Amino acid sequence: GLGSVLGYLAAGIIVGPFGPLDLFAEPDAIRSVAELGVVMFLFLIGLEMRPAKLLALRREIFGLGFAHVAVCGALLTLVGLAYGLAPAAAFVAAMGFVLSSTAVIMKMLDDKGETAAPAGQRAVSILLFEDLAIVPLLAIVAVLAGASGAPSPSPWWQSIGVGIIAIAAVFVSGRWLLNPLFAVLARSGAREVLTAAALLVVLGAALFMQWGGLSMAMGAFLAGVLLSESSFRHQLEADVEPFRGILLGLFFMSVGMSLDLGVVLAAWPSIAAGVAVFMLVQGFGAYAVARLFGAERGEAAERGALFSQGGEFAFVLYGAALSAGIIDARLSATMTAIVVLSMAFAPLVVMAQRRLTPPPKPSLEGVDHAEDLQGRVLFIGFGRFGQVVSQALLARGVE
Repeated sequence: GLGSVLGYLAAGIIVGPFGPLDLFAEPDAIRSVAELGVVMFLFLIGLEMRPAKLLALRREIFGLGFAHVAVCGALLTLVGLAYGLAPAAAFVAAMGFVLSSTAVIMKMLDDKGETAAPAGQRAVSILLFEDLAIVPLLAIVAVLAGASGAPSPSPWWQSIGVGIIAIAAVFVSGRWLLNPLFAVLARSGAREVLTAAALLVVLGAALFMQWGGLSMAMGAFLAGVLLSESSFRHQLEADVEPFRGILLGLFFMSVGMSLDLGVVLAAWPSIAAGVAVFMLVQGFGAYAVARLFGAERGEAAERGALFSQGGEFAFVLYGAALSAGIIDARLSATMTAIVVLSMAFAPLVVMAQRRLTPPPKPSLEGVDHAEDLQGRVLFIGFGRFGQVVSQALLARGVE
């Protein structure tokens, strides 16, 4: 009853290089393959998000998402300063933790069937903004490195420009090239060719985004959104789903493998305090922003529990800050341990929150009372499917 994420993380700790069995010496090599699970998961989420739906969520993505990242980042930066860190190091440590794990949160929402619910869509919006935020954050690291006299790999404006070009290229390809390509492949009648093409599209978009400095998950999500109105959508979903499940499990195991138990044991008081304080402060920040944007108390409490953790983007940000000389190796190892432990505790925190918070009462706000209904059949939902079904009834004179 603890959820599969916790089981995968525990298994990773046991078989990893720092665990009792020590079966795998290089968890980073496994993680590079396992991240494809997150990539495919985001592609499938994108297939459910039609462009019009995504456009309707723009207020949540850029309003709610920005407020969440800004408030939680400011609070955690203050925590870092209180710990005695330099301002630049405190900022980087905080922003790495703010970027919560897309994989963990989406898996928990998916397990409860809440991804498509309004509250789930708002959580997805925040995760999308966090995915976008990695580019300006890496640019800020480059600026901070330049200010500290450390060599900067590229100017900030170049990083942002390349990211925008990458998004535009994926959008153009998806809009005008993918549907004709799949139409040609479908005429061949070879099922395995369509499967290979689906994987090529997902991995190609992810890789292209990575070249542009964005996250692989963001590229796969965009590819999914652009194919969401394609007539091949259900075929793509069926082809990618088996790969998604097994690789996502492998990703959680690789996160468990990367937890250095030696570092945790050597500095366990500060790491334990860091996990508790960072999770509490970030959970409070997420709760406060949710209430500020009009969420019910139950939804705000659940969002606080879901987003009380760090995520996989922290490893990217801490790695860039370490190479730029903004943080030292000891702080990077400590913060990485805090992030991994927060990901491990997140399912338990969400479970405790759901047990302690009563289920919300069903709301009829915004629902109109039906009046003056006539005819024999009532359609609830009149999209493409409903219109097709109605034709058979109309042809037989049924009102």
